[in-house]
Amino acid sequence: MREIKNYTINFGPQHPAAHGVLRLILELDGEVIQRADPHVGLLHRATEKLAESKPYNQSIGYMDRLDYVSMMANEHGYVLAIEKLLGITPPLRARYIRTMFDEITRILNHLLWLGAHALDIGAMTVFLYAFREREDLMDCYEAVSGARMHATYYRPGGVYRDLPNQMPQYKPSMWHNQKSVNKMNANRAGSLLDFIEDFTQRFPGCVDDYETLLTDNRIWKQRTVGIGVVSAERALQLGFSGPMLRGSGVAWDLRKKQPYAAYDKLDFAIPIGKEGDCYDRYVVRIEEMRQSNHIIKQCVQWLRANPGPVMLEDYKVVPPKRVQMKEDMESLIHHFKLFTEGYCVPEGEAYAAIEHPKGEFGVYLVSDGANKPYRVKVRAAGFAHLSAMDEMVKGHMIADVVAIIGTQDIVFGEVDR
Repeated sequence: MREIKNYTINFGPQHPAAHGVLRLILELDGEVIQRADPHVGLLHRATEKLAESKPYNQSIGYMDRLDYVSMMANEHGYVLAIEKLLGITPPLRARYIRTMFDEITRILNHLLWLGAHALDIGAMTVFLYAFREREDLMDCYEAVSGARMHATYYRPGGVYRDLPNQMPQYKPSMWHNQKSVNKMNANRAGSLLDFIEDFTQRFPGCVDDYETLLTDNRIWKQRTVGIGVVSAERALQLGFSGPMLRGSGVAWDLRKKQPYAAYDKLDFAIPIGKEGDCYDRYVVRIEEMRQSNHIIKQCVQWLRANPGPVMLEDYKVVPPKRVQMKEDMESLIHHFKLFTEGYCVPEGEAYAAIEHPKGEFGVYLVSDGANKPYRVKVRAAGFAHLSAMDEMVKGHMIADVVAIIGTQDIVFGEVDR
C-alpha cells in the first residue's frame, strides 16, 4: 500500500454552512479531520476603532451591527457601560422594557439559529417555520423604533420612547383582498403590548412544532448526538458562555448571577445539558425560548399595570422632548449640543456585561473625560467559541464540521469586530 499524506482543504467562505464569512482550513486524513484552523478577520469592520472616533451617543447604532441577529442585546451592553460611567440609572419602566426586548431578541436569535442550523444539517422545513415567527417579532422592533433590524432603541438613561398604543395595520393590495387583510390584522387591533401578549400565547405551540420535527427525529439525533462534546471543566477553561457553557452542564447565567435591568424581579429557570454535545446545546436553546416567552409574559403584565417615564429628565445626557425644544431656548441649546458634540463622560473605566443570546457580551469603556471614548473593547461571545473549533472537530468527519459550526451559533460581525 502506498502511504497517503494528509491533505489540506479550504472550508468556506463559499461553503453554504460558512454563510459567506468563515474561512476554515481543514487538515484531513481521508475524511477525518486532524486539524482545523479558523481564519479570523475576513469581515473586519473596525467597530471599536470607529466607536473611538465618535461621540458616545453616535455609536449605539454600530452595536446593532455587531451581532446582526441580536440587535438590541448588543445595544444594552454598550448603553449599560455608558450608564456606569455617568453614574445614572434609568427609570424602572425603561428597565422592564429593556428586559422584555432582550428576551424578544433572544427568541429572534434562537429562531434564526434553529432555522439555519437545521438547514445546514439537511432539515429544510424548520427554517420556514422559524422565519414565520421571526416576522412577528420584527414587527415589534419596527413598532418601537421604525426599523426592523437595527433599532438604536436603547439610549443612556432609558429607551428612545414608550411603547406605542397602536400596531401598524396591513392594507388591501393586489395580493391581499379586504377579507384576508382583516384576518391578518386580527391581532393588530390593539396596542403593541396586546400584540406581544397574543404572540406569547401562540409561541409555546410553535416551539412544540419545532420539537415534533427535530427532537426525536432519528436523523437529527444521528447528526448531533455525541458530536462536538465539550466537558464542563473544559468549557470553563475555553471561556465558553451562554448556551455553549450551559449545554455542558454549568448553570451560569448573568441574568441570575449578576442581575441587570429587571431580571432580579422576574421568575425563570436556567436550562442545562448533561453531555455537552450538539444535541444538548440544541435542547438548551429550545428550552431557553420557552423561558424567554415566560419572562416576556411577566414583563407585559407589569408594563400594563405600571405606566411612567421611560427616560431620565437630565437634559445634559438625554435630549429634551421635541415640543419643549420648539418653545424653550434652553431646551433648544441642550438639543443642539447633544446632537452635535454629545456629552462628556467623567474620567474612568467601566465594564458592563449582559447575558446575550450567544453568551456573555461585554463592553469595556475607558473615558478620559472627553465626549468620545478613549478606548472601546467588545467582549464577543462567539470569539471564544470559534477559538475552540480545532478542539471540537478533531477526529470528526467533514460533515460534522457543519453541525459544529451550527451549534456554536457564531456571527462574524462580533467575531471580526
